[in-house]
Amino acid sequence: MKDEARIPVIVGVGQINDRTEDAASALDSFGLMQAALEAADRDAGGGWVAQADALAVVDQLSFPALTEIPERLAAAFGARPRICTKTRYPSGESPVLLLNEAADRIRAGESEVAVVVGAEALRTAARRAGERRDAVRESASRVAKVERSRVGLVAPTDIYPLYENALRASLGQTLAEGQAESAMIWSRFSEVAAGNPNAWLRAPVGAAEIATPSADNRRIAFPYTKLMVANQSVNQGAAFIVASLAKARAMGVAEDRLVYVGYGAGAREPSDVLRRESYTRSIALETSLRCALAFNGLDAGDLDFVELYSCFPCIPKLASRAIGWPLDRPMSVVGGLTFGGGPVGNYMSHAVAAMTETLRVQGRRALLFGNGGFANTNHCLVLAREPIEREAPSFDVQAEADAQRGPAPELIASYTGPATIETYTVFYARDGAPRDGVVVARTPEGARFLAHVAGDDAETIALLTSGEREPVGSAGRAVAGDGGLVVWRRA
Repeated sequence: MKDEARIPVIVGVGQINDRTEDAASALDSFGLMQAALEAADRDAGGGWVAQADALAVVDQLSFPALTEIPERLAAAFGARPRICTKTRYPSGESPVLLLNEAADRIRAGESEVAVVVGAEALRTAARRAGERRDAVRESASRVAKVERSRVGLVAPTDIYPLYENALRASLGQTLAEGQAESAMIWSRFSEVAAGNPNAWLRAPVGAAEIATPSADNRRIAFPYTKLMVANQSVNQGAAFIVASLAKARAMGVAEDRLVYVGYGAGAREPSDVLRRESYTRSIALETSLRCALAFNGLDAGDLDFVELYSCFPCIPKLASRAIGWPLDRPMSVVGGLTFGGGPVGNYMSHAVAAMTETLRVQGRRALLFGNGGFANTNHCLVLAREPIEREAPSFDVQAEADAQRGPAPELIASYTGPATIETYTVFYARDGAPRDGVVVARTPEGARFLAHVAGDDAETIALLTSGEREPVGSAGRAVAGDGGLVVWRRA
């Protein structure tokens, strides 16, 4: 039996949804974090946060003026953590990574009690500003590369559709089949959220409603409707407390409240989305998932539950296929980022909390998978009702992922002439009309370039969105446009 002082367990979890209508009295991100930590501390029996030797915060976007959040939280609980950190930016895999780091420090005998917390209050921030504000797009715009921003590839809602359309074509699905799969997965997410008291939206939604554009379900970026993308207009916070098994028992935590932290794995794609090998798969995603299962001596058949990150349908589609998780089994215990809520980088803290609560009641093993950035950062981790009786290497499996990676196509800034579509998307105005679009295309020599599609080019928009034939792989022509843009013309 391992030394109980080096076995990590989750002892407490807490979540909060603030639906206060009055913007002035609604909680900001710091207030949500403090409330979530208080809830986690109560759940563990009290007195834990004050004893924490490590406190990690998932960064937030809602209130940029909030500074020194980890230090302020520690002071609020009378804690003096030796490690007091915040992630560099909000990213979907961060809570899983922070849990993995906390568990590894306990295994190394470097920590006894660690807390992780995060929150977003974009709903409050927008109401206080008195205007519609897309904080995620604003943040992404500040770091977007010029070649992407010129054609509108700025925020996650612009870029994940490139994977969706390429994946659908690679699977040999028609547009209707691809959309039906997305809508089926999302409808099941809504059913999970309906049974989750901590979900933001709790009304089940049918697949037909999710797939069909309407006034309440407008098109966002092809082929995604509003009900297929993360819902970031929330006020949500979540926290969890990780301790050594020895400390948990010394503090009197009952065995049926303990959830053991297994081993994890993480890897990333190149940060520049235009310099990736392909949009039909993510080698980093696949490697992270498969290594996490292997490190714990498991395969998908050993899992009772999974939380497969769900910012956009392409991610759980890729993840479920990577591990052989059946499409007809639930892929979440939260309800996904549309219905459970999409607090930017902190959704997986809610997943840790929900999975802990689920395993306390039923099941033996579960997998957490978080994805962040522009489909580039990944981290996976196993939770279980019993200790994982094995050793595992470092969670950093970047070398394994890179060893499987082929060369990315040459990226050229400007091109005119014949080409084929590698992938694409179309952006929509709030009234549902096509605003414009973008094609990622290949020259006859295989080089990659970007081409603009004008919103009033009805023929090309129809080719890309009608579903009458698959646009990916179809031939066209790049021509010079105004302002140095390359413009796509259908063949």
